Amino acid sequence: MPSEPAVPTEDTTAAAVDPPAVDALDPAAGARSEDSAGGPGEDPAGGPGEDPAGGRAAGPGDDPGSGRTVGQALWAGVREVAIVLGSAMVLSLLVKTFLVQPFHIPSGSMENTLVKDDRVVVSKLTPHLVSLSRGDVVVFSDPDHWLGDLPDVARSPLSRLLIFLGLAPDDSNDHLIKRVIGLPGDTVVCCDKDGRVAVNGVSITEPYLKPGDTPGGGRPAFSVTVPAGRVWVMGDHRSDSSDSRLHDDGTGAKGSVPIDKITGRAVAVVWPVDHITWLAAPERVFGSVPATAPSVPGSRGATATPSTARTAP
Repeated sequence: MPSEPAVPTEDTTAAAVDPPAVDALDPAAGARSEDSAGGPGEDPAGGPGEDPAGGRAAGPGDDPGSGRTVGQALWAGVREVAIVLGSAMVLSLLVKTFLVQPFHIPSGSMENTLVKDDRVVVSKLTPHLVSLSRGDVVVFSDPDHWLGDLPDVARSPLSRLLIFLGLAPDDSNDHLIKRVIGLPGDTVVCCDKDGRVAVNGVSITEPYLKPGDTPGGGRPAFSVTVPAGRVWVMGDHRSDSSDSRLHDDGTGAKGSVPIDKITGRAVAVVWPVDHITWLAAPERVFGSVPATAPSVPGSRGATATPSTARTAP
């Protein structure tokens, strides 16, 4: 009988064609294989559009050094500049409000200590935290319409902003600058037999007066006692100064300046360059003047921080 061809059994066929079971693979090897191969359609180096480090590949509008786009980098720079400028303006405003403020000198009433168009820096610590002294050069707001009706000053918006922030001198002309001659309670007389001003019975020699001018400046004689809370002020150019003498009624009450009207003490001339100097109360002038009694808050006797003030030759 012819022999029949051998037919592979079902078990034999399965053994020949079935792939190895996944369970038979080493788990560690399987994990490494999946990691290296990635998913379908992905680049083994990290996927389409990604760099090998795992981030987004740099495009034409990107900053390759920081991973930011050019627009983001530009915005960050603008924001940083705005923060710096804003902080500087706030700081300048605080300094102007509480510490110092520049002022422009519009006239010659304080020559030669100050001349027209000088710029001075005024300390606002005086008289609020630092008491006044005889001889201080002070800036104060118009106490009783001394300046009359002032015309409006035309300014650009930028100029107004700079003045408001204290970055430019105030040129509004509604402030005055004079020298303190008498403190509250002082008796000020002009003039003695030698033509000098006397304070509390002591005649003073004033080297800061404009050369050729006289202590009385050709004005009528006076004798006043300075009321409490006020000071008696006079310009260094006595014949060209509208000060306490011109506005008083003989009692000392009308011509004196309320201390609460004082903006501060001029401490330095800062412009022009050849005029730069410190300003201080000349102690040698008022050193022998006796202090008033009783003591009034906001004032002190004839004391001053030693410094070199620009005086007349």
